[in-house]
Amino acid sequence: MQIYIDADACPVVGIVEKIAKKYGVGVTLLCDTNHVLYSEYSEIKVIGAGRDAVDFALVNICKRGDIVVTQDYGVAAMALGKGAYCIHQSGRWYTDDNIDRLLMERHIGKKERRSSGKSHIKGPRKRTPQDDERFEESFEKLLNNALAHQC
Repeated sequence: MQIYIDADACPVVGIVEKIAKKYGVGVTLLCDTNHVLYSEYSEIKVIGAGRDAVDFALVNICKRGDIVVTQDYGVAAMALGKGAYCIHQSGRWYTDDNIDRLLMERHIGKKERRSSGKSHIKGPRKRTPQDDERFEESFEKLLNNALAHQC
């Protein structure tokens, strides 16, 4: 088992590394050439710049039983299709039961923004310590679940 993080602007890398280290699970951070990452624990893979280059690289290397940390619903859908476990940086698990709805909501939201002529939307709210606690608890549960189902 390996943990893969879509690490471009991911606020939970340190939390994932702390828990992965506790359980002895490897972590790979994937980022594009526009980001500089450093880690004493994780392997870092710098992927060439280009739209979705990191996303496709992550999906290509993950496999059944791995864990993928991403905020991208499309990446999560493709990783789930390969049998990986997926989690959002909020701590929400992506599953076969919720991914279709999430993708549809994303599609509808994009359509509404296009039709309204609005080109600027608010970004996410500022991350709080409670957000980190929620993610940490959820991620550790997911990791334990994945470890319990290893072949």
